[in-house]
Order: sequence, then C-alpha cells, then structure tokens
Amino acid sequence: MKRCRLIVNPISGTRSKQGLGEALAARLGPDWTVETCPTEYAGHATTLAAEAAAARPPPTPLPPKPAAAGYDAVIAAGGDGTVNETARALCGTATALGIIPCGSGNGLARHLNIPVDNVASLDIIAGGRTLDVDTGSVNGRPFFCTFGVGFDAAVSERFARKNRRGLFSYFQSALETFRNYRPQTYTITANGSEVTHKALLVAVCNASQYGNNAYIAPGASMLDGLFDVLILHSDNPLSAVRLGLDMMAGTLGSNAGVDMIRTSSLTITRLSDDISHIDGEPVEGLGERLALECRPATLRVFVPENIPVFTPLITPLQAFGRDILLTFSHLFRQ
Repeated sequence: MKRCRLIVNPISGTRSKQGLGEALAARLGPDWTVETCPTEYAGHATTLAAEAAAARPPPTPLPPKPAAAGYDAVIAAGGDGTVNETARALCGTATALGIIPCGSGNGLARHLNIPVDNVASLDIIAGGRTLDVDTGSVNGRPFFCTFGVGFDAAVSERFARKNRRGLFSYFQSALETFRNYRPQTYTITANGSEVTHKALLVAVCNASQYGNNAYIAPGASMLDGLFDVLILHSDNPLSAVRLGLDMMAGTLGSNAGVDMIRTSSLTITRLSDDISHIDGEPVEGLGERLALECRPATLRVFVPENIPVFTPLITPLQAFGRDILLTFSHLFRQ
C-alpha cells in the first residue's frame, strides 16, 4: 500500500479546497492511502513534509537523505509559499512532490505546465509520471524558480505588505517601487570570470518565470544543471516598460538592456545587505556576499506527460488563453 500526505493551506488563494482529500483518494485508487493535513502557521508545511519524506534509499541521481515515515508522495495544495515550504523538505529524498496550484503566482507549477485548476492537477498526480528536477541554493537556503536582488526584491517586499494579491496588485507594487528606485552595483563571479554591473536587478533563474506568466528567463530549464542569470539595466521609464513587455512576451533575451550568464554556480557581491527575494518571498539578512549553487536532479515532482518547449510569443499567448478558459470554467462551476 502506497502512502500520500496532502498538505492544504486553507487560507491561500480564492478557490475552494473542500473535498480535495476525497477527490485525490478517488483518483489514486485503492492502492493508496491519503492523509490530509491543513497548515496552521508559517513554516508548518515544511514540518509536515519532513515528517513524511521517504526514508527508503532513492535511486540515482538523487543523493540519499534519511527521513522519517517513508511516504511515497506529498501533495501541496496552496500558493507558492506552501509549495516551496513543502518542496524544501523533500529535496534529496525519494518522496515525490505533487502540486495543486491555488495561489496568485504559481511559478513552479506554470513552468512545469501544471494547470492552475484543481481537477486537472489531480489528474496529473494520478497519472504517476515524475521528473527529478534541479533546485538551487543561496547561502545554503534552497529555492526552486528564482532568486533575485535589486528591483524585483524591492517589489516583492512592497507586494508582501499589500492586503490584496494577484497580478494587478503586483503591477501596482512595481509602479510604486520604480518611482524612487535607483540601480545598484553588483559584482558577479561565474565561470572563472568576474564582472561588475550597475543594474536594475540580477535574477538567478532555475525556472523560466516568476509566476503569473512573467518570463524572466524564457530559456531556463530545470533539467540542465545550470542557472540562467539575467542582469537587467534600465535608466528611464520607457526602457523599464520595454523590459516588462518583453518579459510578458517571452522575448527578454533579445532586449539590449539585458545581459545573461549561464552557469552552475556563482557569487554575487553587493555593497550592502539589502532585501533579496527567494521565489518571490522577500528575505532579509543574507549578507553582502551571496553564494549560489545549482543542485541537479534533487527534487522529484509529478508532471504532465508533455512539457512543451518554450516558444516566444506563442507560449505566453497559449498560457494567457488557458487562464481565460480556466477563469470562465471556475465561474460556471460555482
């Protein structure tokens, strides 16, 4: 008998999570037992996932990591915060992560082509296909999609203080931050070379997007053992608007205000210990020197049968269309 723990954040997002445990059990079938655990405080998902992480020796290339109960799967139902807390405990184990995306950004789910829909995401978990994907770390702290310093970190801090979530609130936070933001100086050491840039932001990307189909690194892969490091320059509102449009269109790589480095590890040195973000969550106290490492194939995730290759303009338009259809679908289900 296989075992599954469903971790549910009851307050994330706007969609109902009632009956998810029963629906998951019905799809997995009689060979599985499903245990539902609601989160009660920040960080609780990490504790619940760590208790369930598999103790059995995982097959290569995952390194062995002893853990407690030996569940075969842990499913996270919530926003990016819940998913990341859960994934943090499963890195390096044989326990597979399932994602039921219920938040505002859903960066990891979107990169892996997991629909922002309860029914469709349950079907992917029941399908049983998994991939061992790369993860990242900054000064020993894990991340899964993006780590950033500069403007995007400042926006994440302002966004975290907003009472309302969603894309409109994020754009509002970006506009409010840009009015008084000044580019900072960063020294980046990677691939045996050192460069110094005065930049709007530096984004270290394991996945292609921040969330909400904002493609900061359209060519990034979670299967190649490499980061895409994007250095964005902007000294006026017009160039910032162009960067934003290229991000939504998936054409940021062709923007003259963008430099890119592809590497498995790097250090970023900045002049002060300013705010950073880890997968969109603002973080303080990481220090002036940031050491980043890509850790290949360290997280097992349930994925759909097909993850299409990213195509500029086409992929963003398809994603936008799916979101519109899902919005209408949710309205008619209510």
